[in-house]
Amino acid sequence: MFGIPLFDLAWLVVALLAAGAITGLLAGVFGVGGGAVAVPILYELFRILEVPEEVRMPLCVGTSLAIIIPTSLRSFSAHKAKGAVDMSILRVWAVPVVLGVGVGSIIARYAPADLFKTVFVLVAGISAIRLLFGKDTWRFGLDMPAKPIMVAYGGLIGILSALMGIGGGQLSNLFMTFYNRPIHQAVATSSGLGILISIPGAIGYIYAGWPHMADYPNVLAFQPPLALGYVSLIGLLLFIPTSTWMAPVGARLAHRLSKRRLEVAFGIFLLLVCARFFFSLLA
Repeated sequence: MFGIPLFDLAWLVVALLAAGAITGLLAGVFGVGGGAVAVPILYELFRILEVPEEVRMPLCVGTSLAIIIPTSLRSFSAHKAKGAVDMSILRVWAVPVVLGVGVGSIIARYAPADLFKTVFVLVAGISAIRLLFGKDTWRFGLDMPAKPIMVAYGGLIGILSALMGIGGGQLSNLFMTFYNRPIHQAVATSSGLGILISIPGAIGYIYAGWPHMADYPNVLAFQPPLALGYVSLIGLLLFIPTSTWMAPVGARLAHRLSKRRLEVAFGIFLLLVCARFFFSLLA
């Protein structure tokens, strides 16, 4: 297939299926879409398939957003069944988040690859510091802020998530815990945010990448039917089965962990992601 040795292709498929399982587990445990796992694996896949560097990173991000759709749906369903989701917050964020994703998708059409990595490092680093070293006194308030602030932050979540290929979990978790919401509730509510981000995000990346496909007619992995704009159907099909299967498992695990253990686990996870992209920028 595409001139790849059968042995290498077999290991690649196994790696993608395993990464899908980890993606689903993280979605349930941390209320995130798992894009931080999906993007690096997809980056390696597209390197093997000889996708040019100029379009490789946005192709990873767009595909990650598409992968998050079923994962977020299952994760949100599992958390909602436990009554942990604050629907009032999701209703306020719905419109600004979707509009922010649209803006982020337009930026993605013209942005250099390093922009995606830089945004990831900054957001992941701030979130990790808050979770690992923050104290209960690190708060902006004891309750959620007024609606205009909520709307503005919702738009920012949408833009940054669209550029990072994530479901917005670490952004909304950070915001909600700064306003005295329990980490379990923040995680559960964030799983619903992933739905609002992933569906318009995937559509936006199809739009953003569509005109660039004509620039690389000989790159089969970046042409229909293997890809639609910046969404790879190869990565999508290999991630979905195991990621969807593992999301409810992660959600059940999240509700068994103590508040501090969940914060530390999430913080370490974000630090690893931050370090990965930071060293990629230096290289």
